[in-house]
Amino acid sequence: MGALPDEIKPAMQGVIPSSVVTCSLDGVPNATTISQVYYVDPDHVALSYQFFNKTIKNIRENPQAAVWVISPETFETWDLEIEYDHSETSGPVFEAMDMQIEAIASMTGMKGIFKLKAADIYRVRSVRKNIEERIPLAEIERQAAA
Repeated sequence: MGALPDEIKPAMQGVIPSSVVTCSLDGVPNATTISQVYYVDPDHVALSYQFFNKTIKNIRENPQAAVWVISPETFETWDLEIEYDHSETSGPVFEAMDMQIEAIASMTGMKGIFKLKAADIYRVRSVRKNIEERIPLAEIERQAAA
């Protein structure tokens, strides 16, 4: 049985951007937003390698990362701990991700700006569904009303 449950798949459709956090070998963290976390199989995901050079540098030094994905259907959030395995610049995963990134770019008026360099494949070490709100919306609304 794989680490990723079927119910996480909607969070990996690229509808809501995801966050990825890496750390350099000397302990300097880096957080960024990515357009796509792609479901490869129950034990692997692919991150779109487009233009985040600091993230790639960190991954090459220290192959561990944390990813936060959000389901566009339920707004449930998931935390994934992942480990870099390899990069693909052709093949079915790369082609599917490239096509989806082109669709995302077209829908957001950024056609021609997003260019997939590689599909970076990661092994999922752990996955956790978040039960409580990550962003305390009730508190934000209360403060805004004050």
